[in-house]
Amino acid sequence: MAIIVNIDIMLARRKMSSGELAAKVGITPANLSILKTGKARAIRFTTLEALCRALDCQPGDILEYRAESSEE
Repeated sequence: MAIIVNIDIMLARRKMSSGELAAKVGITPANLSILKTGKARAIRFTTLEALCRALDCQPGDILEYRAESSEE
């Protein structure tokens, strides 16, 4: 997938646990895990906003685009 989710990096920078972030955002730890591993197919803007508020960051700090290399 070309969209990379950097929640783990932001958690480490903020010295925050996944459980603490899930509680602050108001989502289950299981749903946070799905986001962290990149298995989520979508994210609500309200959830992204809550993540940014809790981590004191911008959406671009959490989500990153990397072009997939094409194998010929």
